[in-house]
Amino acid sequence: MIRGAPVPDTVTLHVPFRVVKRGGRKEMQLPEGVKQPRRTDNTLVKALARAFRWKRMLESAEFTTIAELAEREGIAPSYMTRVLRLTLLAPDVVEAILDGAQVPELALSRLLEPFPVDWQKQSEHLS
Repeated sequence: MIRGAPVPDTVTLHVPFRVVKRGGRKEMQLPEGVKQPRRTDNTLVKALARAFRWKRMLESAEFTTIAELAEREGIAPSYMTRVLRLTLLAPDVVEAILDGAQVPELALSRLLEPFPVDWQKQSEHLS
């Protein structure tokens, strides 16, 4: 066995990334050109699931008004109305969210703001 240079006690590894706030939490963002791994945003998925569940409950006449359903769920009717609006999202936007392929800037707070009802305009607005 040939004796070489001594092995250092510590090794320094440089990994280029930056920490950004997204939807109230911190996330690591890799540099340009590096493929970002797809990660579903559980907050968005949960909001979509709630929206479609609430819509189904209203359409089945289980509850007659949003206010009645909001009271049962223990949330404000205004918040429920904003979340219910997510059922108007274009199918490709919903699919992107479920696949984790939405643009990184798309947080729930942005989706709860008014957006165009026209599906083509939505894709442009939310990109």
